[in-house]
Amino acid sequence: MLHLSEKPHFIYTCLMLLAWVSQYVSLSTGFELNHSLTYIWPLPHELTSGNETLTVNPTLSLYLIGKGGNFKILREGFRRYKRIIFKQSSGVSIFKNLRRIRSIYDISQIRIIVNSDSDELKLGVDESYTLFITKTGGKSIAWEAIIEVNTVYGALRGLETFSQLCAYDYTTKSVQLSKAPWYIKDKPRFAYRGLLLDTSRHYFPVDVIKSIIDSMSYAKLNVLHWHIIDKQSFPLEIPKYPKLWNGAYTKWERYTVEDASKIVRFAKTRGIHVMAEVDVPGHAESWGVGYPDLWPSNSCREPLDVTKNFTFDLISGIFSDIRKIFPFELFHLGGDEVNIGCWNNTPHVKQWLKDNNMKPKDAYKYFVLKAQEIAISKNWTPVNWEETFNAFAGSLNPQTVVHN
Repeated sequence: MLHLSEKPHFIYTCLMLLAWVSQYVSLSTGFELNHSLTYIWPLPHELTSGNETLTVNPTLSLYLIGKGGNFKILREGFRRYKRIIFKQSSGVSIFKNLRRIRSIYDISQIRIIVNSDSDELKLGVDESYTLFITKTGGKSIAWEAIIEVNTVYGALRGLETFSQLCAYDYTTKSVQLSKAPWYIKDKPRFAYRGLLLDTSRHYFPVDVIKSIIDSMSYAKLNVLHWHIIDKQSFPLEIPKYPKLWNGAYTKWERYTVEDASKIVRFAKTRGIHVMAEVDVPGHAESWGVGYPDLWPSNSCREPLDVTKNFTFDLISGIFSDIRKIFPFELFHLGGDEVNIGCWNNTPHVKQWLKDNNMKPKDAYKYFVLKAQEIAISKNWTPVNWEETFNAFAGSLNPQTVVHN
C-alpha cells in the first residue's frame, strides 16, 4: 500500500531527484529504450507481438458493437484516451508537405465488442479484455484494432493498454504503434488493487484528487481508499451533524456532499471504486471540535467516549449520510492505534467500565463491534485494520475484511 499523506515534501524531493538522475543518465550515456522489451504496465497475462511498425490516424474513430455498446462511460473513455494518444499531434502542421507527413494510416478505427449490458461496478467485476491488432482479411493491407470484453470496465483496461502501445514519433510527427501484430489477453491478478489517500492530515483539492484517480487508471489500479477523516481534521460535510466539519483545518479545506459525490462518479468512469474510511474509536479528536461531548474529557480527546449513546447515534448518522455517497460494498472502520489507557484515566469512563465489568481492552472490543454492527446495518462489509484481529480475532463479525 502506498500512503500519499506521509512526508509529502520528502516524496517530492525523491521524485525530483529521480527525474534529475534519469535526465543525467539519458544525457550522459545516450540511453535508449530496449525495444526487445514490452513496455506495458502492468505486464499482461498473455501476449504475442510481431516486428511491424504501424501509424495511427489522428482521426481515430470508435465502432461499438454488442450488448454494452451504448454506454456513455465507454464513449467518454475513448475520447479521453484519444486525447492522451494524440496529445502531441493535434492540429495540422504548416510544414506537413515539406516533411512528407503521411496522410494514409494503418489504423483508423478501434472496434470494441462488449458482451454485457450492465455497467454495475462491484468488487470482482470482470475487467478482462482481449486486444487484437492484426491485418484485416482478404487482400487489403489495412490493419484493424479490436478489443473484445465482457464489461465496459474491461474495455477501459483494454483502451489503456492500446494507449500504451502508441508512441509519438518526432521524426515523422505521427503516432506509431510498434511490434505489430499484437495479441493480448489480459485479466487482473488481484480483484483489489488499491491506493490510500489521506485527506485529513493533508488536504487535497478536488481537482488534485481527480488527477490522482486518473493516474491510478494508467496503472490499472481500481480502489481509491479515501482516508477522509482523522485526528487532524474532519473535512467532510455530514448533513445530519453539520458541526462536524468545524474540525476542518479551515472553511476552504472542506468537501461538500456534492464534492464527494463528484469524486465517486469521476472514479466510476475510470473503473475505480472509492472506499471511504471513518476510523473509530481512535484517530477522532477532530470530531469533538464541533461536538465536544464526544471527548471523554479535555485531557482525553480520543478515543471517542464509549459511555454515551450520543457517540453511537452520531456514528450511525455519519454512516447513513455517507452511505448515500459511497456505493462500494466495502467500508473501512479503522480501529487501529487506540490509546485505551486514556479511558482508564477519565473518572466517568472508569466508573462505566467498573459498572459493566469491563477493562479498557474490553471497551475497545465493544466499540469496534458496535461500529461494525452499524456499518453492516447500512449494507456495508466492514474493513478493519489488523490491530482488531490481533486483539480479538474470534469476536470480529465473520464478514470482516482484515486490512494488513
